[in-house]
Amino acid sequence: MFPYPSGKIHMGHLRNYTIGDVTARFYKLNGFNVLHPMGWDSFGMPAENAAIENSVNPKDWTENNIKSMKSQLMKIGLSIDWEREISTCDASYYKHQQKIFIEFFKNGLVYKKDSFVNWDPVDKTVLANEQVIDGKGWRSGAIVEKKKLSQWFLNISRFSEELLGDLNQLENWPEKVKLMQKNWIGMSEGAEIKFKISQSKLSIDIFTTRPETIFGASFIALSVEHPLSSQFLDDEKFLEFRNKCLKMQETKDSVQEKIGFHTSLFAEHPFIKNEKIPIFFSNYVLINYGNGAIFGCPAHDERDYHFAKEYNIPVKCIIKGKEKELPYCEKNETDILINSEFLNEKNIKNAKETIVEKIEKLKIGRKCVKFRLKDWGVSRQRYWGCPIPIIYRKDGEILAVEDSELPIRLPNDIKLTSTGNPLENHPYWKQTKCSKTGMDAIRETDTLDTFFDSSWYFLRFCSPISSSEPFKDEDISYWMPVDHYIGGVEHAILHLLYSRFFVRAFKVCGKQLPKEPFKKLITQGMVCHETFRTKDNKWIEPKNVIKEKGTYWTNQGSKTIEVIKGRSEKMSKSKKNIVDPDSIVFTYGADTARLFMISDSPPERDLEWSIDGIKAMNKYLEKIYDLLSSKFNFTVTFPKDKDMLDEEKRAYEFTNKTIYTFSEDVKNYRFNTAVAKLRELSNLLIKEKLEGEIFNYCWSIYLRLIYIITPHFSQELVYKSGSDQIIENIEWPQADLSKSSNNKVIIVVQINGKKKGIIKVHENIKKDRLIETIVGSQSNYSINIKKAKKIIFVPNKIINFVI
Repeated sequence: MFPYPSGKIHMGHLRNYTIGDVTARFYKLNGFNVLHPMGWDSFGMPAENAAIENSVNPKDWTENNIKSMKSQLMKIGLSIDWEREISTCDASYYKHQQKIFIEFFKNGLVYKKDSFVNWDPVDKTVLANEQVIDGKGWRSGAIVEKKKLSQWFLNISRFSEELLGDLNQLENWPEKVKLMQKNWIGMSEGAEIKFKISQSKLSIDIFTTRPETIFGASFIALSVEHPLSSQFLDDEKFLEFRNKCLKMQETKDSVQEKIGFHTSLFAEHPFIKNEKIPIFFSNYVLINYGNGAIFGCPAHDERDYHFAKEYNIPVKCIIKGKEKELPYCEKNETDILINSEFLNEKNIKNAKETIVEKIEKLKIGRKCVKFRLKDWGVSRQRYWGCPIPIIYRKDGEILAVEDSELPIRLPNDIKLTSTGNPLENHPYWKQTKCSKTGMDAIRETDTLDTFFDSSWYFLRFCSPISSSEPFKDEDISYWMPVDHYIGGVEHAILHLLYSRFFVRAFKVCGKQLPKEPFKKLITQGMVCHETFRTKDNKWIEPKNVIKEKGTYWTNQGSKTIEVIKGRSEKMSKSKKNIVDPDSIVFTYGADTARLFMISDSPPERDLEWSIDGIKAMNKYLEKIYDLLSSKFNFTVTFPKDKDMLDEEKRAYEFTNKTIYTFSEDVKNYRFNTAVAKLRELSNLLIKEKLEGEIFNYCWSIYLRLIYIITPHFSQELVYKSGSDQIIENIEWPQADLSKSSNNKVIIVVQINGKKKGIIKVHENIKKDRLIETIVGSQSNYSINIKKAKKIIFVPNKIINFVI
């Protein structure tokens, strides 16, 4: 994933891009045409805020940061195609983004509606959720209000079912990411039931996942943003209640207290004659779930129960034998209903089917599915973002800007310190004319959410110099989908979900794209470091801490004081446990840093930073460097029919076995075990005290393997040996296992993670051959390969059939 240009890379960047670079180099040497680009997610609030603090233009600030970070990335030896470099704040990028917005607009994927937002009454601007701290504006300190404004939305909810269902096709995504997206999309199966408001022509449509509990309904609760709230906008008590609810939602107090506002309205129960149900507004009903309305069944829902007790609402048990266990909230389909008229003596499962049939027959409801996923609001009242290419004509028409007028550029003469939307306050930028009629018009002064920028950048990498369109079909056909995508799990429900939506939206617009943008996803863990603080809770940098006799100390002025060691946590400036990559690269070299970053733990796990680990890696590389600096001659050939001494044969066999196992580990992102195998190889080669051709051959293979991790180290030793060959131009070595001893290994055979037996086969057997052997063997277990949803294979250890 491309970075935000903050000004300096951190250890998380170093780990992420090292993983990507090792992968890119490996596949390039294996004959693949590899696209390994870099770009900058360069719009957004952090740059605007930094520009305000430093009294500079965000454009200048951002470009200087990009220059600095690019220099750092080049120092760590990334094999990036810099000719494809893009930056989202460059007009050559956002010109095409504006075209995309217009295409979405024309195809009904973008619309504008009123929506509640976080409003700072002092700065007079909308705040993102991240800018609201304990219910107050991050800059003004004012108590944030909920305010209804007109906002632009992308119709992502249109694709809810598809986005959810297609998660099953993402076989090479981590299960935790797919689960996070599944929960965020949030499919709920249930029924929608119409409740008529007494003495009114109005009605309330309520979605419920438990329609069978309708005979236990004793109140209706609505979100304060429900359409019925428009009937109470002249009621000062309601407005006061609504503001309180909205503030509670922001500060998350709603989980502690359930409050209600009695509307004095009643609904008619759909099945109980003359039964009137009171209608409340409540803070625990949210507009973004279902229809923003529920019927309360206090006997069998904990929140409903507490609300009913607070407002003296009747509680009626409708499940047999549970009268003394209220609230009874189990969802046991075998429970039997009581007090439910025609549903009496039916179990939950049958009662649900019966009530759905009944409401559909009476035309007062229907079986339906609802999704938690709501449309994506992309309007931002900030300057440093992509201008939205919309104009508001004097006659009231809302129009997309003509392509010939793109890009709509940001003005440079902007005043960022004034309150409100900077573009709205600009003296002339928003004034324009309709190119079709010449009529006066006003530009849209909101800018796009930066997640819009990052939802299609990977497509632009395919056609970075195309001036006529965002990307070319032939380039997309050749390069997409992305084979290996690396980034943190924190992007699971924002960037990754939005990117999946974008490829579907592009298809609606007639573009030819794969169904999914990313084939394989690797979510690398965080880089963590120990933390220290004084007794008065001031954080201390680890490098300033010394340990003596089990106690930690630091110097403060002329005094030495005791400090408390905390747990190891993600590197952060606030806890002063960051390590500057530049200092590590300067002291120990880029290759030492790269080797440490992938050797300590699997990519998906957190990496524990250790200066001792860095020193150990540096010492290891220096040891190999000293050994090969004198008598070594780099070679890419070795006579296969050569007679060898026993130690030479052992070295040859182990070297070729390492080629195979190292390659398999890299393919499967087991970098830490790959490095371990290289160290085993180097230890054996040193132990055997080889000379001549076999010495040169084995160490040449070692350098070619470790090259993808330590490119400078490997290439320098090649040159030092007197060779002018460039490892990057040499094909990846192929393992010669013909001279290997006929070793056998025992592989555990599992079905759904449970051991079913073992099988003895040749070492390093291929997955397909192993499956054939298992299927054809006379064993006490049988496996229908066609029924296997997934087959997990760990070479020489286990094979697990997920049925």
